[in-house]
Amino acid sequence: MPSLLSNRLAQRVLKPAFTLVEQRLERATTALQSDLDALHHEVADLRRQSYGLGLLLDRAGRDGHRMPTAAQVDTLVREIGAVTGDRSDRVRHDVTVAYRHLVALEALGVGGLGGSVSDVCGRLATVPLLAPPNGEVLEIGTCHGLFAAALRRMLQRGGTDARLTVVDPLDGPPAREDVVRGNLALGGAPADGGTRLVRGTFAGPDVLEAVGDRRYGVIVVNDDGHDLAAVRDLAAPGAVVVLGDQPRPAGLTGLGRVADSVYSRAA
Repeated sequence: MPSLLSNRLAQRVLKPAFTLVEQRLERATTALQSDLDALHHEVADLRRQSYGLGLLLDRAGRDGHRMPTAAQVDTLVREIGAVTGDRSDRVRHDVTVAYRHLVALEALGVGGLGGSVSDVCGRLATVPLLAPPNGEVLEIGTCHGLFAAALRRMLQRGGTDARLTVVDPLDGPPAREDVVRGNLALGGAPADGGTRLVRGTFAGPDVLEAVGDRRYGVIVVNDDGHDLAAVRDLAAPGAVVVLGDQPRPAGLTGLGRVADSVYSRAA
């Protein structure tokens, strides 16, 4: 039995329907091709933007990349809020500011800030929110000086006039006095002083004597192996102490999971 479509009469009758189907298929194909072209251009733009962001925020020259996810920031905000008791909107604002300082200082300064985005921003945002008892800041082991510069900025934004004392051999690399002073200047260190650089190791009697003339509202210990009893003795009542991967010394109370390294001296 011959096919219906091979019948000339049937072909003439069905031709308008075939033409209509072909026109609709052509319009659909044209629209799909237009969408594919637009998608191709969007992907190309995203690739260009991603490349530019990568040059600014990838891990080259630092401990890790500087591109946090929304989930990481949300977790950090919750942890800092639990530690400080502050409202989430204020905590999120301070985390955002800390992140901008991190990116800006690493872009402009020499060297980088040690740690992940959560580590660095967690410490920078938490310390001012804990309202240190005074503006005296002691940093033991400064590396490039960028963390101290960022912390000074954060404390200033919180209304605390930070006065830095930095202890480090400064015999390079990475810590050279010219590099550290240049990086600290990015954090607003006054040209007329405002920052004391004490050369030497923290265990040295001359260093302990030099830094023992005051009690500090914030103490940052970047290196391990230090006499933490001496750190405790230099802390003012209610001071905020930031430690690295070290056991917590007696007299310091843990403040939470935010970096597992922020403590407060008991009054």
